[in-house]
This record gives sequence, structure tokens and C-alpha cells, in this order.
Amino acid sequence: MTTGSEIGLLRLVAQRVAGPRAATPLDAVRRLTAVQGQDHPGSVTSVALRTAGRSRAEVLAAMDRGEIVRSWPMRGTLHLTAAEDLPWMLDLLGERALAGVGKRRASLELTDEDVARACAAAVAALSGGRRLSRAGLLAAIEAGGVAVTGQRGYHLLWFAAQTGHTCLGPTEDGEQQFVLLDEWVPRPRRLEREEALGELAARFFAGHGPAPVQDLARWSGLTVRDSRAGLATAREQLESMTVEGVEHFLDPATPELLAACREEARGTFLLPGFDEFVLGYGDRSAVLDPAFATRIVPGSNGMFLSTVVVDGRVVGTWRHEGRGARRAAVGTAFDPADADLVAGVPELAAALP
Repeated sequence: MTTGSEIGLLRLVAQRVAGPRAATPLDAVRRLTAVQGQDHPGSVTSVALRTAGRSRAEVLAAMDRGEIVRSWPMRGTLHLTAAEDLPWMLDLLGERALAGVGKRRASLELTDEDVARACAAAVAALSGGRRLSRAGLLAAIEAGGVAVTGQRGYHLLWFAAQTGHTCLGPTEDGEQQFVLLDEWVPRPRRLEREEALGELAARFFAGHGPAPVQDLARWSGLTVRDSRAGLATAREQLESMTVEGVEHFLDPATPELLAACREEARGTFLLPGFDEFVLGYGDRSAVLDPAFATRIVPGSNGMFLSTVVVDGRVVGTWRHEGRGARRAAVGTAFDPADADLVAGVPELAAALP
């Protein structure tokens, strides 16, 4: 039986934070299938630190080439995915993400006709390879006869992307531009539902395992029933282990990889806020003492702080303070007795991508 103390170390290796890194940014994103993307700079760092080159510029270049895209593939939340994966993920996961759209739309005083008109305006404005900033696309939607005041604008941009009309593409003047999905991803993968469920399960457990099936459901937004169906299809590709009475699934190669790099994996890692090592699971107790759960998201406001991971467990948070020459990284341990564990934060932060 595997104890909880091993889970964090195995996940660090599965996610390529420790051990052999991914050859390219695209490989790193494919490994995780989807990378949390609410905080765009943080998501770029999350991918870069999982690659051999550890280069933010390489990640941004892969996005500008259209290899990696940023959109809302699941749970109504921004993620980075491999470009060819986004269409089939939207097909599989979009239905549940859109389940509450009617109630939200009513609260914004938007009609179905308004939303259809907004999508048509977005498509017309972007067709032919055109690219628009958020403000530019909202202006085009408003010119099409739909008000974008308040939270309406965000909802309309989200809906257009969630339904496969648009996605975020290259960066211009420091801002990602909206593009048409069909034009930006000319060779999409399309999977039948059973195949898609199986692929999602296989890749989640390979890139995030060990994890139980409930974590797949929480991460993807699928029902537990659909998650179990996907696991049944993918089962032959995976290994399982029992952790405190709960069956967990993982890539069969992960334990051997950990054995080869255990000393490194037990070291100290600095992760950005919203990193998959923390957010990729519904139950974080294997890597984070529940007593400190609110310390990584103060006030439960949905804004996750950057974390310090030591020996596979989250032991504190870190941040930058000051500006210019006085800017420095500062670590805060959850337990004062662990203050020495975050002492190396300034040096480690200076080495981050």
C-alpha cells in the first residue's frame, strides 16, 4: 500500500516538475492535457519550468505559432491546450460548461437572439485571418447591435469561445488577440464520445497521477459516471495503487522515473499561483495539510497564491516585494517551525523562467 507521503513526489515527476523535463512547450502542455490559464503570465511560467529549455520566450513563441492555444475548454475556465486538442475537448466538455448559461444570461438581461447576434458579429469581424484585442472584439460586437456593458462583454466573449467560434491566438502589443478557432486550428482532432472519454482519462492520469477517479471528474467537469466510463476505456494503459483505502491511477512509468530522481523530487520548488500541481485535483490533502488550505487562497476569493513545495508537499507561499533594484522574492512558511524550508526562496525565484 502506498502512503500519502509518496503521492506528491510521484505527481511532481508525472507533471515533469521534477525528473526528465518535456522537450518542448507543446510536449509539456500535451503531457498535462490542459494547463490552468486564468493568470496568463503564471501559466507561461508553469509550462516553461516543465521544459528542458525553461524559456518563457519559447512558450510564447509556441502560442504565437498556434501550437498551443488559450481558451475555455472545460469548467468555464481559461486553460492552455495543444491546438489540435481544443476542438474535441470543447465537443466533449462544453455541454456541462454551458449547462447554467440560461440562468446567467437572464441575470445579464441577454436573450438567445442577443448571443446569436454577438457570435455572428465576432465571426464577421475575425474572418479572413483578422485578429482583434478584447476591446476591439467587444467594439465589433457592440457595433453588431449587442450591448457589452458590465459583465455582458465577458459573458459574450466566453460564450463565443466556449461554443467553438473563437479562441485566443497570438500576442500583439503585450495582449493576446482573439482569432477564429477554425482558422487558427486548421487541423483539429475530432473524436467520438467514447474515444474522447478514454483519451481524457488516460492523459489526465498519465500527467497528473496518482489520482482517484473523483479528481478526474473535478478537474474536467465531467460527471463521475462519465469519468468512470473514460477510465474503463483507458484502464489497460494505466497502473493503480491504493492510498489510504482509495484506488489511484497513474502512468506505469512514473514510479520508475521517481526512483531515478528521488533526491531531486524531494527538493524545493517554487510554483506560480494556479499551477496544476495544486489546482489539478479536487482533494489536495496528499500535498497540502487541510489546516493550511485557506492560506493558498486567502478569503476563498479564487485567487491562488504562488506556492513553495518541499519534499512533495506545499509548505508555504511566496511573492515578490518591492520594485526595480529593490524587488525581491519573499517566502512565508505555514508553520513557523518550517521557516528554514523557505529560506532559499530568493535564490530559487531568481532562477525561475
